[in-house]
Amino acid sequence: MNDVEGLCEPRFEAVRETLADLLGHDDVGASAAVCIDGELVVDLWGGYADPNRSIGWGRDTLTCVNSTTKNMTALCALILADRGLLDLSAPVATYWPEFAAAGKEKVLVRHALSHTAGLPDLAAPTKVEDLYDWEGVTAGLAAQALEWEPGTAAGYHALTFGFLVGEIVHRVTGRSVGEFFAEEVAKPLGADFHIGLSARDDHRVAPLIPPQSSTDEYASSAPPGPDGRRRAHTGAAVRVRDVNSVAWRRAQIPAVSGFGNARSVALVQSALANRGSVGGVRLLSPRGCEPAWEEVFSGDDRVLRTPMSWTVGFAKFGNTFGWGGWGGSLVASDPDSRMTVAYVMNQMIDRERREDDRGMEIIMAAYSGLR
Repeated sequence: MNDVEGLCEPRFEAVRETLADLLGHDDVGASAAVCIDGELVVDLWGGYADPNRSIGWGRDTLTCVNSTTKNMTALCALILADRGLLDLSAPVATYWPEFAAAGKEKVLVRHALSHTAGLPDLAAPTKVEDLYDWEGVTAGLAAQALEWEPGTAAGYHALTFGFLVGEIVHRVTGRSVGEFFAEEVAKPLGADFHIGLSARDDHRVAPLIPPQSSTDEYASSAPPGPDGRRRAHTGAAVRVRDVNSVAWRRAQIPAVSGFGNARSVALVQSALANRGSVGGVRLLSPRGCEPAWEEVFSGDDRVLRTPMSWTVGFAKFGNTFGWGGWGGSLVASDPDSRMTVAYVMNQMIDRERREDDRGMEIIMAAYSGLR
């Protein structure tokens, strides 16, 4: 079923054609969306929500977007900073006093948001089930020593990013990051994105499908370096079957456990591309958006083993910023053109075995519409 449904302004017909082509080859089910000036101009979906290809991917189908969730968690911190409730240049311990232990007094909020805090992994051996214990994980991070002097190096904080930023949000607001996001972002925008999914939404979830030739034991891992070796870490190895579990849906692991579709991802992130406003709803001021695209670190990332440019909460690629998730989801925002593009799918691709250009193909098709 390559039929693509939804909204697509004529100038963005290339996005529809690209999504249809992906559904005819690599994808089982997927959605793509484009926002310009905070308004949806593309909102498309198609394919199937299940690996047996028996249930169609509908307008309101949701799936776990893995690390694309980090974009949502970062936005929560920027909103608090814009409101004057959070100082990005203040020590984390200003808001979370216990965090000052083990020589972490100089870790700043912006370090936690830019993967430069020096805490890329949880120190203790961790099972996936341990990630559901918020107090346990954050207490462990508060007691943990740094791997490097904060701000001097970057290393992708795959899981710790969400607990660090989420606990800062909790200490400032008294609410979990999932609650804050739901009340201050998703509700006013009418965005169907969730950090902590309710049981009433389970019937809408498209489970992630492991890469071809893999099973649901397929696990996330840091990429190997130029020498072929992987960086040793003690963090949990998250498997596809973990992400597809009910426990994962209910949990708040705000680096990786968000559920949504391309429409919701693009709508929320378009606030930053459109100087803080979406469809007449203002989430933050124009100046409050600027940290999202202002570079904090540029150089080799110790975990990803590749040159990276990190801003306060996002990766920067030329004029765009954003980030993607394990398996293929992606969002990118361009503040110059006030455009945000998102792609969300259920069929994962193992990037160590083959390139995954699906999200980039959608982004490039969107840029062709601008021209």
